[in-house]
This record gives sequence, C-alpha cells and structure tokens, in this order.
Amino acid sequence: METDQSIANRYHAMAWALDERLRRLFVASEAMAFGYGGVSAVALQTGVSRGTIHTGIAEIKNHADRPGVIDGSVRRPGGGRKKTSTIDDSLLTDLNALIEPTTRGDPESPLRWTCKSLRRLSEELNSQGHQTSHRMVGELLHELRYSLQSNSKTLEGSSHPDRNAQFEYINNQVKKRIKAGTPVISVDTKKKELVGDFKNGGRELRPVGEPEKVRVHDFIIPELGRANPYGVYDITNNTGWVSVGVDHDTATFAVESIRRWWYTMGKEVYSTAGEILITADGGGSNGSRVRLWKVELQRLSDELGCPITVCHFPPGTSKWNKIEHRLFSFITQNWRGKPLISYEVIVNLIQGTTTDKGLRIKCALDENIYPKGIKITDNELSDVNIKTHRFHGDWNYTIIPNCK
Repeated sequence: METDQSIANRYHAMAWALDERLRRLFVASEAMAFGYGGVSAVALQTGVSRGTIHTGIAEIKNHADRPGVIDGSVRRPGGGRKKTSTIDDSLLTDLNALIEPTTRGDPESPLRWTCKSLRRLSEELNSQGHQTSHRMVGELLHELRYSLQSNSKTLEGSSHPDRNAQFEYINNQVKKRIKAGTPVISVDTKKKELVGDFKNGGRELRPVGEPEKVRVHDFIIPELGRANPYGVYDITNNTGWVSVGVDHDTATFAVESIRRWWYTMGKEVYSTAGEILITADGGGSNGSRVRLWKVELQRLSDELGCPITVCHFPPGTSKWNKIEHRLFSFITQNWRGKPLISYEVIVNLIQGTTTDKGLRIKCALDENIYPKGIKITDNELSDVNIKTHRFHGDWNYTIIPNCK
C-alpha cells in the first residue's frame, strides 16, 4: 500500500497547474484510490478540506453515472459567494439616494464623483440596516461610474453661502413632487449653433482619405443663421422636448418651449396633474431676475389652470442642472463630427438621440420671432400672482393662476 507521503508528492508536483475544479477532482481521485480512510489521509497531506474532497468524489460518481462531455466551467452554475449587492436588493438604491443630492463634477462627462467620503457613506448605509464596509462602498461606486476626488478640483470662483442648502432644497422639492405624481422638468438653453457646413467637434466613420469638407472660417451665413435649442427634460420619465428656435433666446421663447412640451408630451402623461415644478438656471432667458420670464409663466399658468413652481440653481452652478448631463450631453455626442448643414438636420439629429437608459426626445422647429428688449413695467409685474417660498424666495417661488 502506498504511503501518505507519495500522495503529498504527487499533489504538490501538480498543484501549480490545477485550477479550482481540477484540484478538487485530483484530490478526490486520490482519496478514492486510497480506499478506506482516504479522505482523511488526502486532507492531511494536501491541506484540502474534507468537504472539498467529498464534493469532488460526488462529481466523479455523478459523471460516471451520466457520462458525457464536461462543460469546462470551474464551478457549478451559481457557485461561489454572492455579491452583497445581489443579496441586498436595496443597497445600490440607498447608496444612490445618499449621494444624489451631493453629486458634483463635470456633467458632460460620464464620470461622476461625490464629496462624501467612503467611510461616511458606509456608516450611513450601516445605520439603515445594510452590512457593508468602506471598501465595499468604493467597489460599488466604481460600478456606478463614481470616483472619490478632492473637492478643491471643482471650485469655480466664489460661491453663494447658501449654495449647498439650495441644492438640498431643490432635491427635497423634486423628490416630494415625483412621489406625488407631479411633473418635474429641468429646463435650459443649449449652446447656440451655426447652421451650415461648419466644422463640428469629434470624428465619424468615413472612407479613408475622404473627410467631410467644411468651411475654414466660422462666419455666420445670414440666410441660414443660428439655431437656438431650448430643452425641457422630464426627470421622472427620462424624456425630453427640444424647440429649435431661429430667432432670439428670450423668456417668451423659453416659456413657449415649455408650453409645447406640455401639449406634445406632458399633458398625455400627467393628465391629472395639479402643478408643474420647474428647475432652472439662475440666469439666461429663464433667470430668477427676468421679469418677462415670470410674466410669461403667469400666462401659461392661467392657460393651464394650475400653479407653476420654479426652483433656480444658485449662481455659477448651471452645469448641475439635470438637463445638462441627462439630455444635452447625449445630443452633443450624437451629432459629434457631423456638420449641422440645415435646421432639418439639427432637428433629426436631436430627435434621433437615444441612450441605453431609454432616453426619448421629441424635437420641432420654432420659426416664431421673439424680439429682444421687451420691458416689463412695475404694474405688469404686480399682476403676477406669485408666492415666494420661505427659503430664498428670490430663487424659489410658485406662480398661481389668476381667477377670471
């Protein structure tokens, strides 16, 4: 009868070439060849657990009973320790909820980052009943395309002292409205684009040596002009509306774009809505200090017969508006490298933009004329039935329909 030492010699001579499954089958065959007491002897000489040896023996016997080709996998289907995020269904959802209000970084990039530390996030998750560690949180954030970076890399000059508080306020207002089934939209004007055969950043596939020929200089073509895309993004349903204006970007144009979104997309989804919440930048055609913006919203509120609440982002934080990184960034990617030779091409490229997350966009040309320089008198402004919120009424307010 062979000695236990010969088992150890054979095992150590082959161990370097064996994967997990072959190692299990090798020690099992040694134990079966040894006979009575083989499992104990092999376990002692090789250091492999008795349970693993018994599993290997069962695999060999099962294969002998049902001979066939082995599938080549190291473990049986479903084998191995399950990921915590797989066992704990709500872990990723709760992690996203913790970092969403404080997410920062360049929204034009798919990479995001958060200013909360991994240990702080781990502590908050554990307080909610999850079992996790800061190392696991780091792995989950990597899966979600986040990375932990220094806050100092995103400072953009001076910031308002209530900047973060306004972020939290907007987030709470949005969550409350979404839970109640109220439409929540993010609005903004995309960068104006010259219409014509001008160079557009990026590259697209073309035959070798045949690049798209474009103009050397970017001087406006008077008969074509510029395109002013104004977007409305439905945060709840991941859908968007874009009006491509041919005239000036004014508050009247902005509100008309919201009106078109409502009658084209919003009304069908939110037929019983009693309110609309708008998140917008603090400047531009929909700025918090623009009188015409509030007058036009009053007209829309009267027309729809429902209040319209507006929450503006603090100065210098326009990139954090949802529409920037959930709508405009994908439009930019879609038409990258393609000259915007006509309004029809622009509309088709915007409307053809989709994402793996199910983004759907409708787009139309707005050929109306929107004169600049319209002055709103104090009397006209006083007709706006506006209710300012307790927290920063200059940024947060609700326009209520006037009784007729």
